[in-house]
Amino acid sequence: MSTIAKQNHRGAYHFSPRENWMNDPNGMVYFKGKYHLFYQHHPFGTTWGPMHWGHAVSKDLVAWEELPIALEPDEHGMIFSGSAVVDRRNTTGFFGEEPGLVAIFTHHAEGTDSQPPVQCQSLAYSMDEGRTWTKYEGNPVLRHDSYTDFRDPKVFWHEPSAQWVMIVACGQTVCLYRSPNLKDWTLSSEFGEGIGSHDGVWECPDLFPLPVEGAKDQSRWVMLVSIGDHPGFAEGSRTQYFIGEFDGERFIPDAGSRENVRWLDYGRDNYAGVSWSDIPAEDGRRLFIGWMSNWKYANLTPTNGWRGAMTIARELRLREYSGGIVLVQQPVRELEAYRKPVVSLANVDATAAAKRLSGLRLESFEIVARVRFPDSSRGEIAFHVRAGAGEETVIGYDAAAAEIFVDRTRSGIADFHPSFACRHSAMLKDASGQLALRIFVDRASVEVFANGGRVVMTDLIYPDHASTGISVAADDERLMIEALDIYDLSV
Repeated sequence: MSTIAKQNHRGAYHFSPRENWMNDPNGMVYFKGKYHLFYQHHPFGTTWGPMHWGHAVSKDLVAWEELPIALEPDEHGMIFSGSAVVDRRNTTGFFGEEPGLVAIFTHHAEGTDSQPPVQCQSLAYSMDEGRTWTKYEGNPVLRHDSYTDFRDPKVFWHEPSAQWVMIVACGQTVCLYRSPNLKDWTLSSEFGEGIGSHDGVWECPDLFPLPVEGAKDQSRWVMLVSIGDHPGFAEGSRTQYFIGEFDGERFIPDAGSRENVRWLDYGRDNYAGVSWSDIPAEDGRRLFIGWMSNWKYANLTPTNGWRGAMTIARELRLREYSGGIVLVQQPVRELEAYRKPVVSLANVDATAAAKRLSGLRLESFEIVARVRFPDSSRGEIAFHVRAGAGEETVIGYDAAAAEIFVDRTRSGIADFHPSFACRHSAMLKDASGQLALRIFVDRASVEVFANGGRVVMTDLIYPDHASTGISVAADDERLMIEALDIYDLSV
Protein backbone atom coordinates (compact mmCIF):
# COMPACT_ATOMS: atom_id res chain seq x y z
CA MET A 1 0.00 0.00 0.00
CA SER A 2 1.32 3.47 -0.85
CA THR A 3 2.63 5.95 1.70
CA ILE A 4 -0.32 8.23 0.91
CA ALA A 5 -2.78 5.43 1.72
CA LYS A 6 -0.95 4.66 4.97
CA GLN A 7 -0.98 8.30 6.02
CA ASN A 8 -4.69 8.34 5.26
CA HIS A 9 -5.29 5.67 7.94
CA ARG A 10 -7.11 3.09 5.83
CA GLY A 11 -6.93 -0.17 7.76
CA ALA A 12 -5.04 -3.18 6.45
CA TYR A 13 -7.61 -5.72 7.66
CA HIS A 14 -10.72 -3.63 8.39
CA PHE A 15 -13.37 -3.07 5.76
CA SER A 16 -13.91 0.48 4.53
CA PRO A 17 -15.41 1.74 1.26
CA ARG A 18 -13.14 2.74 -1.60
CA GLU A 19 -14.44 6.27 -1.29
CA ASN A 20 -16.94 8.44 0.55
CA TRP A 21 -19.05 7.86 3.65
CA MET A 22 -20.06 4.65 5.45
CA ASN A 23 -21.86 4.04 8.73
CA ASP A 24 -24.11 1.24 10.11
CA PRO A 25 -23.71 -2.35 8.88
CA ASN A 26 -26.96 -3.57 7.29
CA GLY A 27 -28.44 -6.70 5.80
CA MET A 28 -25.72 -9.11 6.86
CA VAL A 29 -26.58 -12.54 5.51
CA TYR A 30 -24.72 -15.70 4.52
CA PHE A 31 -25.78 -17.15 1.17
CA LYS A 32 -24.18 -19.68 -1.17
CA GLY A 33 -20.74 -19.59 0.40
CA LYS A 34 -20.43 -15.83 0.83
CA TYR A 35 -20.89 -13.42 3.69
CA HIS A 36 -22.80 -10.35 2.55
CA LEU A 37 -22.22 -7.01 4.24
CA PHE A 38 -24.47 -4.13 3.27
CA TYR A 39 -23.96 -0.76 4.91
CA GLN A 40 -25.24 2.78 5.16
CA HIS A 41 -23.47 4.68 2.41
CA HIS A 42 -23.36 8.21 1.02
CA PRO A 43 -21.70 7.72 -2.37
CA PHE A 44 -21.34 11.44 -3.11
CA GLY A 45 -19.59 12.79 -0.01
CA THR A 46 -17.45 12.00 3.00
CA THR A 47 -20.00 13.07 5.61
CA TRP A 48 -23.45 11.67 6.36
CA GLY A 49 -25.87 12.37 3.50
CA PRO A 50 -28.62 10.72 1.43
CA MET A 51 -28.42 7.11 2.51
CA HIS A 52 -27.96 4.20 0.11
CA TRP A 53 -27.07 0.57 0.80
CA GLY A 54 -23.47 -0.14 -0.12
CA HIS A 55 -22.50 -3.79 -0.61
CA ALA A 56 -19.46 -6.02 -0.07
CA VAL A 57 -18.95 -9.78 0.02
CA SER A 58 -16.35 -12.07 1.55
CA LYS A 59 -15.56 -15.76 1.78
CA ASP A 60 -13.69 -15.43 5.09
CA LEU A 61 -14.91 -12.25 6.90
CA VAL A 62 -11.49 -10.60 6.41
CA ALA A 63 -10.89 -9.99 2.69
CA TRP A 64 -13.85 -8.08 1.24
CA GLU A 65 -14.86 -7.37 -2.36
CA GLU A 66 -16.78 -4.13 -2.75
CA LEU A 67 -19.72 -4.43 -5.15
CA PRO A 68 -21.99 -1.84 -6.79
CA ILE A 69 -24.56 -0.02 -4.67
CA ALA A 70 -27.46 -2.32 -3.83
CA LEU A 71 -30.32 0.06 -2.93
CA GLU A 72 -30.81 3.71 -3.85
CA PRO A 73 -33.30 6.31 -2.56
CA ASP A 74 -36.66 6.44 -4.32
CA GLU A 75 -40.08 8.11 -4.08
CA HIS A 76 -40.46 6.81 -0.49
CA GLY A 77 -37.20 8.37 0.70
CA MET A 78 -33.67 7.37 1.68
CA ILE A 79 -32.66 3.77 2.40
CA PHE A 80 -31.95 3.57 6.12
CA SER A 81 -30.75 0.55 8.11
CA GLY A 82 -32.30 -2.91 8.03
CA SER A 83 -31.61 -6.60 7.56
CA ALA A 84 -31.66 -9.38 4.97
CA VAL A 85 -32.80 -13.01 5.08
CA VAL A 86 -32.90 -16.06 2.85
CA ASP A 87 -36.54 -16.83 2.06
CA ARG A 88 -36.07 -20.61 1.88
CA ARG A 89 -39.79 -21.37 2.05
CA ASN A 90 -40.75 -18.73 -0.54
CA THR A 91 -43.15 -17.21 1.96
CA THR A 92 -43.09 -13.96 -0.03
CA GLY A 93 -43.93 -15.54 -3.38
CA PHE A 94 -41.01 -13.66 -4.91
CA PHE A 95 -39.11 -16.81 -5.89
CA GLY A 96 -39.57 -20.12 -7.64
CA GLU A 97 -37.82 -23.35 -6.75
CA GLU A 98 -34.58 -21.62 -5.76
CA PRO A 99 -34.58 -19.44 -2.62
CA GLY A 100 -33.46 -15.84 -2.82
CA LEU A 101 -32.58 -12.88 -0.63
CA VAL A 102 -35.07 -10.43 0.85
CA ALA A 103 -33.96 -7.10 2.30
CA ILE A 104 -36.15 -5.48 4.96
CA PHE A 105 -35.20 -1.83 5.46
CA THR A 106 -36.41 1.56 6.61
CA HIS A 107 -37.57 4.14 4.12
CA HIS A 108 -36.90 7.62 5.51
CA ALA A 109 -38.68 10.64 4.03
CA GLU A 110 -37.37 14.01 5.21
CA GLY A 111 -39.80 16.25 7.03
CA THR A 112 -40.76 19.87 6.42
CA ASP A 113 -41.29 22.89 8.66
CA SER A 114 -44.82 21.66 9.35
CA GLN A 115 -44.40 17.88 9.02
CA PRO A 116 -42.02 15.52 10.87
CA PRO A 117 -39.94 12.93 9.00
CA VAL A 118 -41.71 9.70 8.07
CA GLN A 119 -40.06 6.32 8.66
CA CYS A 120 -41.61 3.06 7.49
CA GLN A 121 -40.46 -0.45 6.63
CA SER A 122 -40.11 -1.78 3.07
CA LEU A 123 -38.90 -4.80 1.11
CA ALA A 124 -36.60 -5.55 -1.82
CA TYR A 125 -35.63 -8.93 -3.22
CA SER A 126 -32.78 -10.41 -5.23
CA MET A 127 -32.72 -13.49 -7.45
CA ASP A 128 -29.01 -13.25 -8.33
CA GLU A 129 -27.24 -13.56 -4.96
CA GLY A 130 -27.59 -9.90 -4.08
CA ARG A 131 -26.10 -8.43 -7.25
CA THR A 132 -29.33 -6.70 -8.31
CA TRP A 133 -32.47 -5.87 -6.36
CA THR A 134 -36.14 -5.30 -7.11
CA LYS A 135 -38.16 -3.18 -4.71
CA TYR A 136 -41.55 -4.62 -3.75
CA GLU A 137 -44.37 -2.81 -5.51
CA GLY A 138 -46.43 -2.86 -2.30
CA ASN A 139 -43.90 -0.82 -0.28
CA PRO A 140 -44.04 0.20 2.47
CA VAL A 141 -45.17 -2.94 4.27
CA LEU A 142 -45.24 -1.48 7.80
CA ARG A 143 -46.09 2.00 9.04
CA HIS A 144 -46.63 3.45 12.50
CA ASP A 145 -48.93 6.38 13.25
CA SER A 146 -47.22 7.54 16.45
CA TYR A 147 -43.46 7.02 16.31
CA THR A 148 -41.31 9.56 14.49
CA ASP A 149 -38.33 7.26 15.08
CA PHE A 150 -39.45 3.92 13.66
CA ARG A 151 -36.50 2.23 12.02
CA ASP A 152 -33.76 -0.39 11.67
CA PRO A 153 -35.80 -3.61 11.32
CA LYS A 154 -33.97 -6.86 12.14
CA VAL A 155 -35.93 -9.88 10.88
CA PHE A 156 -35.46 -13.61 11.50
CA TRP A 157 -37.42 -16.84 11.09
CA HIS A 158 -38.70 -18.18 14.44
CA GLU A 159 -38.96 -21.92 13.95
CA PRO A 160 -41.06 -22.81 17.06
CA SER A 161 -43.89 -20.52 15.95
CA ALA A 162 -43.25 -20.92 12.20
CA GLN A 163 -43.27 -17.20 11.49
CA TRP A 164 -41.06 -14.25 10.72
CA VAL A 165 -40.25 -11.94 13.63
CA MET A 166 -39.21 -8.30 13.31
CA ILE A 167 -37.61 -6.22 16.05
CA VAL A 168 -37.65 -2.52 15.20
CA ALA A 169 -36.47 0.59 17.07
CA CYS A 170 -39.22 2.97 18.21
CA GLY A 171 -37.57 5.97 19.83
CA GLN A 172 -37.00 4.82 23.41
CA THR A 173 -38.28 1.25 23.05
CA VAL A 174 -38.31 -1.59 20.55
CA CYS A 175 -41.42 -3.20 19.08
CA LEU A 176 -41.78 -6.85 18.07
CA TYR A 177 -43.92 -7.84 15.09
CA ARG A 178 -44.75 -11.19 13.49
CA SER A 179 -45.58 -12.15 9.91
CA PRO A 180 -46.22 -15.26 7.81
CA ASN A 181 -44.82 -13.73 4.61
CA LEU A 182 -42.69 -10.59 5.35
CA LYS A 183 -45.46 -8.46 3.86
CA ASP A 184 -48.25 -8.52 6.46
CA TRP A 185 -47.19 -7.64 9.99
CA THR A 186 -48.96 -7.87 13.36
CA LEU A 187 -47.72 -6.13 16.51
CA SER A 188 -46.76 -8.65 19.21
CA SER A 189 -45.27 -6.59 22.03
CA GLU A 190 -43.15 -3.62 23.06
CA PHE A 191 -40.02 -3.68 25.22
CA GLY A 192 -37.81 -1.11 26.88
CA GLU A 193 -39.79 1.19 29.12
CA GLY A 194 -38.05 1.58 32.48
CA ILE A 195 -35.14 -0.74 31.66
CA GLY A 196 -31.64 -0.21 30.32
CA SER A 197 -30.02 3.04 29.22
CA HIS A 198 -32.15 5.78 27.71
CA ASP A 199 -29.40 8.37 27.35
CA GLY A 200 -30.03 8.53 23.61
CA VAL A 201 -32.43 7.32 20.95
CA TRP A 202 -32.68 3.51 20.63
CA GLU A 203 -31.37 2.20 17.31
CA CYS A 204 -30.27 -0.91 15.41
CA PRO A 205 -31.76 -3.70 17.56
CA ASP A 206 -31.05 -7.40 17.20
CA LEU A 207 -32.52 -10.51 18.85
CA PHE A 208 -31.13 -14.05 18.75
CA PRO A 209 -30.70 -17.20 20.87
CA LEU A 210 -27.36 -18.47 22.18
CA PRO A 211 -26.40 -21.54 24.21
CA VAL A 212 -24.83 -20.89 27.60
CA GLU A 213 -21.30 -22.30 27.57
CA GLY A 214 -20.78 -25.08 30.08
CA ALA A 215 -24.48 -25.39 30.89
CA LYS A 216 -25.98 -28.45 29.23
CA ASP A 217 -29.17 -27.77 27.27
CA GLN A 218 -29.35 -24.21 28.59
CA SER A 219 -29.82 -21.26 26.27
CA ARG A 220 -30.95 -17.64 26.46
CA TRP A 221 -32.06 -14.95 24.04
CA VAL A 222 -29.89 -11.87 23.61
CA MET A 223 -31.21 -8.46 22.60
CA LEU A 224 -28.82 -5.77 21.33
CA VAL A 225 -29.87 -2.11 21.34
CA SER A 226 -27.61 0.74 20.28
CA ILE A 227 -27.86 4.13 21.97
CA GLY A 228 -27.44 7.28 19.92
CA ASP A 229 -25.27 10.19 21.02
CA HIS A 230 -26.68 12.67 23.50
CA PRO A 231 -24.99 15.96 24.51
CA GLY A 232 -24.93 14.96 28.18
CA PHE A 233 -23.57 11.46 27.56
CA ALA A 234 -19.76 11.59 27.71
CA GLU A 235 -19.19 8.25 25.97
CA GLY A 236 -21.33 9.13 22.95
CA SER A 237 -23.02 6.38 20.97
CA ARG A 238 -22.62 2.79 22.21
CA THR A 239 -24.46 -0.54 22.41
CA GLN A 240 -26.21 -2.22 25.35
CA TYR A 241 -27.52 -5.77 25.62
CA PHE A 242 -30.19 -7.68 27.50
CA ILE A 243 -30.40 -11.41 28.27
CA GLY A 244 -33.74 -13.16 28.68
CA GLU A 245 -36.40 -15.41 27.18
CA PHE A 246 -38.43 -15.02 23.98
CA ASP A 247 -41.56 -17.01 23.07
CA GLY A 248 -42.11 -15.70 19.54
CA GLU A 249 -44.04 -12.65 20.70
CA ARG A 250 -42.61 -11.27 23.94
CA PHE A 251 -39.10 -10.79 25.34
CA ILE A 252 -38.79 -11.26 29.12
CA PRO A 253 -35.44 -10.07 30.56
CA ASP A 254 -33.52 -11.96 33.23
CA ALA A 255 -33.00 -10.30 36.61
CA GLY A 256 -29.44 -9.27 35.70
CA SER A 257 -30.67 -7.32 32.69
CA ARG A 258 -33.32 -5.58 34.78
CA GLU A 259 -30.85 -4.50 37.46
CA ASN A 260 -27.89 -3.17 35.47
CA VAL A 261 -27.04 -1.58 32.16
CA ARG A 262 -24.80 -4.01 30.28
CA TRP A 263 -22.50 -2.66 27.58
CA LEU A 264 -21.34 -4.72 24.64
CA ASP A 265 -18.10 -2.74 24.26
CA TYR A 266 -16.42 -0.37 26.71
CA GLY A 267 -14.46 1.53 24.08
CA ARG A 268 -15.73 4.54 22.19
CA ASP A 269 -15.98 3.16 18.67
CA ASN A 270 -18.20 0.11 18.24
CA TYR A 271 -21.72 1.17 17.30
CA ALA A 272 -24.84 -0.09 15.51
CA GLY A 273 -23.50 -3.63 15.26
CA VAL A 274 -25.79 -6.56 14.46
CA SER A 275 -25.35 -10.22 13.64
CA TRP A 276 -25.32 -12.24 10.43
CA SER A 277 -28.43 -14.10 9.32
CA ASP A 278 -28.55 -17.64 7.95
CA ILE A 279 -25.19 -18.91 9.20
CA PRO A 280 -25.29 -22.68 8.47
CA ALA A 281 -26.22 -24.90 11.41
CA GLU A 282 -23.00 -26.88 11.03
CA ASP A 283 -21.05 -23.65 11.63
CA GLY A 284 -23.13 -22.75 14.65
CA ARG A 285 -21.58 -19.35 15.33
CA ARG A 286 -23.35 -16.05 15.98
CA LEU A 287 -21.22 -13.61 13.98
CA PHE A 288 -21.25 -9.86 14.58
CA ILE A 289 -19.70 -6.71 13.15
CA GLY A 290 -20.04 -3.06 14.17
CA TRP A 291 -19.45 0.37 12.72
CA MET A 292 -16.12 1.57 14.10
CA SER A 293 -16.95 5.16 14.96
CA ASN A 294 -18.96 7.38 17.30
CA TRP A 295 -21.60 9.95 16.44
CA LYS A 296 -19.81 12.54 18.58
CA TYR A 297 -17.15 12.92 15.89
CA ALA A 298 -17.98 10.53 13.04
CA ASN A 299 -18.28 13.33 10.48
CA LEU A 300 -14.94 14.85 11.54
CA THR A 301 -12.44 11.98 11.58
CA PRO A 302 -9.21 12.89 9.70
CA THR A 303 -9.38 10.67 6.65
CA ASN A 304 -9.34 11.92 3.08
CA GLY A 305 -11.64 10.74 0.30
CA TRP A 306 -13.35 8.10 2.45
CA ARG A 307 -14.74 7.96 5.98
CA GLY A 308 -15.98 5.04 8.06
CA ALA A 309 -14.78 1.49 8.76
CA MET A 310 -16.10 -1.69 10.33
CA THR A 311 -14.71 -3.49 13.35
CA ILE A 312 -13.19 -6.91 12.84
CA ALA A 313 -15.87 -9.59 12.75
CA ARG A 314 -16.50 -11.25 16.12
CA GLU A 315 -18.20 -14.36 17.44
CA LEU A 316 -20.72 -13.75 20.23
CA ARG A 317 -21.10 -16.27 23.05
CA LEU A 318 -22.82 -16.53 26.43
CA ARG A 319 -20.67 -17.57 29.35
CA GLU A 320 -21.62 -18.01 33.01
CA TYR A 321 -19.48 -16.41 35.72
CA SER A 322 -20.04 -16.12 39.46
CA GLY A 323 -21.93 -12.88 38.88
CA GLY A 324 -24.22 -14.31 36.23
CA ILE A 325 -24.38 -14.87 32.48
CA VAL A 326 -22.29 -12.49 30.34
CA LEU A 327 -22.17 -11.87 26.59
CA VAL A 328 -18.56 -12.33 25.46
CA GLN A 329 -16.87 -11.65 22.11
CA GLN A 330 -14.09 -13.52 20.32
CA PRO A 331 -12.32 -12.41 17.13
CA VAL A 332 -13.40 -14.72 14.31
CA ARG A 333 -10.99 -17.62 13.82
CA GLU A 334 -10.55 -16.72 10.14
CA LEU A 335 -8.20 -13.90 11.15
CA GLU A 336 -5.62 -16.45 12.30
CA ALA A 337 -5.00 -17.49 8.69
CA TYR A 338 -3.52 -14.02 8.04
CA ARG A 339 -1.00 -14.14 10.89
CA LYS A 340 2.72 -13.83 10.13
CA PRO A 341 4.68 -14.68 13.32
CA VAL A 342 7.10 -11.97 14.43
CA VAL A 343 7.85 -12.48 18.14
CA SER A 344 7.28 -15.37 20.55
CA LEU A 345 8.37 -15.11 24.20
CA ALA A 346 7.67 -17.20 27.28
CA ASN A 347 8.15 -16.66 31.01
CA VAL A 348 9.82 -13.28 30.90
CA ASP A 349 9.38 -10.14 32.96
CA ALA A 350 8.29 -6.88 31.36
CA THR A 351 11.83 -5.46 31.28
CA ALA A 352 13.16 -8.44 29.32
CA ALA A 353 10.17 -8.32 26.97
CA ALA A 354 10.66 -4.59 26.36
CA LYS A 355 14.29 -5.21 25.37
CA ARG A 356 13.19 -7.83 22.86
CA LEU A 357 10.63 -5.44 21.36
CA SER A 358 12.91 -2.39 21.30
CA GLY A 359 13.75 -2.60 17.60
CA LEU A 360 10.39 -3.87 16.41
CA ARG A 361 8.35 -1.72 14.03
CA LEU A 362 4.84 -2.76 13.03
CA GLU A 363 1.81 -0.92 11.73
CA SER A 364 -0.96 -3.55 11.56
CA PHE A 365 -0.60 -6.48 13.93
CA GLU A 366 -1.98 -8.65 16.73
CA ILE A 367 -0.63 -9.08 20.27
CA VAL A 368 -1.54 -12.23 22.22
CA ALA A 369 -0.39 -12.10 25.83
CA ARG A 370 -0.89 -14.08 29.03
CA VAL A 371 0.21 -12.35 32.23
CA ARG A 372 0.39 -13.68 35.78
CA PHE A 373 0.02 -11.24 38.68
CA PRO A 374 1.46 -12.18 42.09
CA ASP A 375 -1.20 -12.58 44.76
CA SER A 376 -0.32 -9.31 46.48
CA SER A 377 0.34 -7.29 43.35
CA ARG A 378 -1.44 -4.00 42.87
CA GLY A 379 0.68 -3.13 39.86
CA GLU A 380 0.02 -2.21 36.26
CA ILE A 381 1.11 -3.63 32.95
CA ALA A 382 0.78 -1.64 29.75
CA PHE A 383 1.47 -2.19 26.06
CA HIS A 384 2.53 0.92 24.14
CA VAL A 385 1.61 0.65 20.45
CA ARG A 386 1.83 2.86 17.36
CA ALA A 387 4.54 4.77 19.21
CA GLY A 388 6.63 7.47 17.60
CA ALA A 389 7.68 11.07 18.01
CA GLY A 390 5.50 12.35 20.85
CA GLU A 391 2.68 9.87 20.30
CA GLU A 392 1.55 6.43 21.42
CA THR A 393 -1.57 4.51 22.37
CA VAL A 394 -1.44 2.70 25.71
CA ILE A 395 -3.44 -0.46 26.47
CA GLY A 396 -3.14 -1.97 29.91
CA TYR A 397 -4.44 -3.46 33.11
CA ASP A 398 -4.39 -1.78 36.52
CA ALA A 399 -4.51 -4.52 39.18
CA ALA A 400 -5.19 -2.06 42.01
CA ALA A 401 -8.31 -0.78 40.29
CA ALA A 402 -9.07 -4.12 38.56
CA GLU A 403 -9.49 -2.22 35.28
CA ILE A 404 -8.60 -2.67 31.65
CA PHE A 405 -7.87 0.69 30.05
CA VAL A 406 -7.13 2.35 26.71
CA ASP A 407 -5.34 5.70 26.74
CA ARG A 408 -5.44 7.56 23.43
CA THR A 409 -4.69 11.02 24.80
CA ARG A 410 -1.43 11.08 22.77
CA SER A 411 -2.42 8.66 20.02
CA GLY A 412 -1.87 11.02 17.09
CA ILE A 413 -4.32 13.41 15.44
CA ALA A 414 -6.96 14.12 18.08
CA ASP A 415 -7.83 17.81 17.82
CA PHE A 416 -10.81 17.32 15.51
CA HIS A 417 -13.14 16.91 18.53
CA PRO A 418 -12.70 17.69 22.26
CA SER A 419 -14.01 14.25 23.31
CA PHE A 420 -11.57 12.22 21.24
CA ALA A 421 -8.36 12.44 23.30
CA CYS A 422 -9.26 10.41 26.39
CA ARG A 423 -8.43 7.53 28.71
CA HIS A 424 -11.25 5.14 29.55
CA SER A 425 -11.51 1.87 31.40
CA ALA A 426 -13.69 -1.11 32.30
CA MET A 427 -13.79 -3.34 35.36
CA LEU A 428 -12.24 -6.79 34.99
CA LYS A 429 -12.03 -8.85 38.16
CA ASP A 430 -10.52 -12.33 38.01
CA ALA A 431 -9.64 -14.24 41.17
CA SER A 432 -7.09 -16.36 39.30
CA GLY A 433 -4.68 -13.44 38.97
CA GLN A 434 -4.19 -14.21 35.29
CA LEU A 435 -4.77 -11.75 32.49
CA ALA A 436 -5.24 -12.88 28.89
CA LEU A 437 -5.17 -10.23 26.18
CA ARG A 438 -5.67 -10.18 22.44
CA ILE A 439 -4.97 -6.75 21.02
CA PHE A 440 -5.59 -5.93 17.36
CA VAL A 441 -3.80 -2.82 16.14
CA ASP A 442 -4.29 -1.28 12.70
CA ARG A 443 -3.61 2.00 10.96
CA ALA A 444 -6.54 3.70 12.69
CA SER A 445 -7.74 1.44 15.48
CA VAL A 446 -7.13 -0.76 18.49
CA GLU A 447 -9.46 -3.58 19.56
CA VAL A 448 -8.84 -5.20 22.94
CA PHE A 449 -10.27 -8.58 24.03
CA ALA A 450 -9.55 -9.35 27.69
CA ASN A 451 -9.92 -12.74 29.39
CA GLY A 452 -11.67 -14.51 26.56
CA GLY A 453 -13.70 -11.48 25.51
CA ARG A 454 -15.33 -10.84 28.87
CA VAL A 455 -14.33 -7.20 28.43
CA VAL A 456 -13.89 -5.65 24.98
CA MET A 457 -12.72 -2.15 24.08
CA THR A 458 -12.69 -0.75 20.54
CA ASP A 459 -11.13 2.63 19.79
CA LEU A 460 -10.13 4.68 16.78
CA ILE A 461 -6.66 6.24 16.71
CA TYR A 462 -4.95 8.41 14.08
CA PRO A 463 -1.17 8.07 14.49
CA ASP A 464 1.42 9.19 11.98
CA HIS A 465 2.23 6.36 9.58
CA ALA A 466 5.81 6.41 10.84
CA SER A 467 4.73 5.76 14.45
CA THR A 468 5.21 2.01 14.53
CA GLY A 469 7.06 1.34 17.78
CA ILE A 470 5.90 -1.32 20.28
CA SER A 471 6.83 -1.68 23.92
CA VAL A 472 5.62 -3.10 27.22
CA ALA A 473 6.14 -1.89 30.78
CA ALA A 474 5.14 -2.98 34.29
CA ASP A 475 5.60 -1.36 37.70
CA ASP A 476 5.89 -4.67 39.60
CA GLU A 477 9.02 -6.64 38.75
CA ARG A 478 7.42 -9.84 40.11
CA LEU A 479 4.80 -9.75 37.36
CA MET A 480 5.46 -12.50 34.83
CA ILE A 481 4.58 -12.53 31.14
CA GLU A 482 3.90 -16.24 30.71
CA ALA A 483 3.45 -15.93 26.95
CA LEU A 484 3.75 -13.12 24.41
CA ASP A 485 3.18 -13.62 20.70
CA ILE A 486 3.06 -10.86 18.10
CA TYR A 487 1.80 -11.40 14.56
CA ASP A 488 2.05 -9.10 11.56
CA LEU A 489 -1.41 -8.61 10.00
CA SER A 490 -0.49 -6.36 7.10
CA VAL A 491 -2.72 -8.29 4.71
